[in-house]
Amino acid sequence: MEDKKILLSVKDLHVKFRVRGRILSAIRGVSLDLYENESIAIVGESGSGKSVFTKTFAGMLETNGFISQGQLLYNDEELADTKVAYGSSERRQVAASAKVLNKYSSLEFGAEIYKQMLDLESAYKARFALTDEEDLAITAKIDELEYKRTQLGNLKQTIDPSKEKERLKGVKQEIAALTAQIEGLEAEKKQLLAAHKTAAVNDAAYNKAYVDQMQALRREYAAAITHEITDETRARNLEIAKEIYLSVGRYGASSRRKFIKGLHKQFKEAMKLGVDLNNDDVRNAVFDKVVFRVKYLDETSEYLHGTCILDLAKVQYAKDWTKIRGGRIATVFQDPMTSLNPIITIGKQITSVILKHQNCSELEARARALELMKKVGIPNAENRFDDYPFQYSGGMRQRIVIAIALSCQPKILICDEPTTALDVTIQAQILKLIKDLQKEFNYTIVFITHDLGVVANVADRVAVLFAGQIVELGTVEDVFYDPRHPYTWALLSSLPQLAQRNTKLYSITGTPPSLYNEIVGDSFAPRNPYCLKVDTLKEPPMFRVSDTHYAKTWLLDPRAPKLQKPEIIEDIHEKLQRTFNI
Repeated sequence: MEDKKILLSVKDLHVKFRVRGRILSAIRGVSLDLYENESIAIVGESGSGKSVFTKTFAGMLETNGFISQGQLLYNDEELADTKVAYGSSERRQVAASAKVLNKYSSLEFGAEIYKQMLDLESAYKARFALTDEEDLAITAKIDELEYKRTQLGNLKQTIDPSKEKERLKGVKQEIAALTAQIEGLEAEKKQLLAAHKTAAVNDAAYNKAYVDQMQALRREYAAAITHEITDETRARNLEIAKEIYLSVGRYGASSRRKFIKGLHKQFKEAMKLGVDLNNDDVRNAVFDKVVFRVKYLDETSEYLHGTCILDLAKVQYAKDWTKIRGGRIATVFQDPMTSLNPIITIGKQITSVILKHQNCSELEARARALELMKKVGIPNAENRFDDYPFQYSGGMRQRIVIAIALSCQPKILICDEPTTALDVTIQAQILKLIKDLQKEFNYTIVFITHDLGVVANVADRVAVLFAGQIVELGTVEDVFYDPRHPYTWALLSSLPQLAQRNTKLYSITGTPPSLYNEIVGDSFAPRNPYCLKVDTLKEPPMFRVSDTHYAKTWLLDPRAPKLQKPEIIEDIHEKLQRTFNI
């Protein structure tokens, strides 16, 4: 893949969800590069994190989901290249912004003293609060009891009071007992906090020393920040001011004012702390708290010109996503009937997307929609243009969903099990259509599936997901013919097409681990018949098998015992060629 351009680079991605007062870690440290014009399949059991992973770079995470760590670097020169008008009004705004930054820059001279003041204040406040160990111990107990109470509350809703009075009474008593325990722990926490506060207030010697030390630091700080800033600093601040305007230029006037004010506040805090604002990574981090940074390149008498690194993990505003979702990244979902609006005509649904993302008239949008309908194989497209979704078959509806997804010629097409709801014969047609259109539109396919037969016919590369982590990654030949992770062995062994007459179909024992809890060791260890002792103690690294093939299993460690893959997949090459024609 060295000669191919990286379109999307996922780096150490962690995605979490807030569920009933607890945190569920759905994606745990995934790193993956998507290349231009390739087909990559994401495979794994239900609940492994396949759909959540792709929703992160389509901007479609549920409201209780959030990216806690990692980057989603999207490489698109057209979107990255930015120009904003630079007339007299804009120049005045940039100059005003630079003036504010110049004023804040004097704070950099007192950065070390300011940090000493923060440390002193933090130590003082800590005396009035619980220690980290005390707070963690009590909070953990309360969280566990609240979870049990919530589970019982849910159970209570399922009990029929007319038939199960005694059971209902018992559940209510358990809930009351848990509530009493929670209230007791909260009272204990308040008492402990009150004791800390009393002790801190009565420590007169410490409090006097704190006041004297803080006053001395404040006098020193006030003297330090009176220094005049250098011409070099003024030049840096002017560049930052231009970057601020480049970064907010795509928004309306009211949003621009709000974001400029927010960025000024962030830069003031950064200057107080004395961070190196000449460092690109540091400057990016300051911008990311408000909007993603557009780096200044050059200017003319009419325009400011810059470029940005699009980190989709940092995109916060709907207007930014509208430029990416649909126009750059599109999705084809499982059930075409739920993807289409039943009370709007097929033609209207296609043209509305074209009009939203492309600069064209309604007449041009209709012409493009008809052309797409013909490309995806809708017969007599002109006469079917004003039909409603219920007048189409399942396969034809899925073709329309594909047409909508391709209407703006996206760079990445996410196919979230697009053939699951279709008849087997139609599945093959849809898969062929997606691959054929790829040759014309040159998009990257990200195919989410649990069907390894589909993978064999669609993918160039395969990423195997388990418990929110990629456990094996390679070309389709690597993963099918030379699998190295026990979970991949199990998935391949479960293929019905490999089963012999009068033998029992293989199934993976157990269930995936709970992602509410921190997983120690290899997440697949409890279900792994080849489990080693180290699997229960330490998470394995990603081992390199070849330039294209990687697997996350201790079996690849040179010190591990040499094991053969299961007999059913030992001679898999001939079976797969016969079954899937690969």
